Amino acid sequence: MYGLVNRSIQCFVEDTYGRMVWERIIADARSEVVDFEAMLSYDDALTGQVIEATAKHLSRDRSGLLEDLGSYLVTHQHMEAVRRLLRFGGHTFEDFLQSLDDLHDRVKLAVPDLELPFLTLEQQSEESYTVACRFSEPGYGAVLLGMLRALADDYGVLVLLDLEDANDGEAPYELLKVNLLETSFASGRSFSLAGQAAGQ
Repeated sequence: MYGLVNRSIQCFVEDTYGRMVWERIIADARSEVVDFEAMLSYDDALTGQVIEATAKHLSRDRSGLLEDLGSYLVTHQHMEAVRRLLRFGGHTFEDFLQSLDDLHDRVKLAVPDLELPFLTLEQQSEESYTVACRFSEPGYGAVLLGMLRALADDYGVLVLLDLEDANDGEAPYELLKVNLLETSFASGRSFSLAGQAAGQ
């Protein structure tokens, strides 16, 4: 697994719970690596061990933990670069949803070796969408769920999100259902394509 994923987990734990908690988690995961480097590669099994150790240490289920990680990637000040990458997908939340099909390729341009889920958007009605999340490792649909929940707040949109397992006859995948309840629910956070502005 690319180190950027492991580094994101580390930053989430340290920013939310503190360095001492992270060190205990790493000890529980029996990892020789304490501080992950974003641009290095690590064994996929290690990423799984760290996630499981984190969930156990924080008394969280894996899905809830990964959803919190997804929210963190959008909302925390240390992750502003991730938020900006996602917000470049569109001026409105609906525009952003339409850009999800291209997100995998856009990120690949910046980080060619990073493994990401393939996302496929389908519009069911004017207010309803589904996003299929296909990845070699199950469970990362929860990260997407957390990111979309946080981004809806970021755009000032009220949405109903539901994640479920699915199978198209070829392979299992995760299906995220998105229902737009109110597109002008709140003012949202300020964002400028030209650069950071005060209050972002």
